[in-house]
Amino acid sequence: QVQLVESGGGLVQPGGSLRLSCAASGTFFNINPMGWYRQAPGKERELVATITSFASTKYADSVKDRFTISRDNAKNTVYLQMNSLKPEDTAVYYCNAIIRVRSYNIPQEYWGQGTHVTVSS
Repeated sequence: QVQLVESGGGLVQPGGSLRLSCAASGTFFNINPMGWYRQAPGKERELVATITSFASTKYADSVKDRFTISRDNAKNTVYLQMNSLKPEDTAVYYCNAIIRVRSYNIPQEYWGQGTHVTVSS
C-alpha cells in the first residue's frame, strides 16, 4: 500500500524558516512528479510547488524566491524549504505525488495527511 508521510510543520515567527519532508512508502514503479499544496482556512487548496524526477520545478508566484522544493529520488522523498515566512503562508500543507504502482498501471494521484504550518508572532 502506497502512503505519503509528511513531517516538519509547526509554529514559526514571521521571517522564520521551516522545512517540510514527505516520504513515499510502499512498493511502486515510479513517482513523478511530487509536490506540495496548501489550504488556508476558508480557502481552496492551491499549488505551492512541484518537482519532477529530473528536478524540473514549478512554483506559485506567491512563494517564488522564498521557498525551495527538492527531491531525493533514492529515498522517494520530497522537501520544501520555506524561508522568509509570512502570516499569509499559514495553512495545512499537503504532499502530493503521481504514482504508477506497476509499469502497466495508470498513474494515480496520492495525498499525504497534511501538516500544519502557522506563521505568527
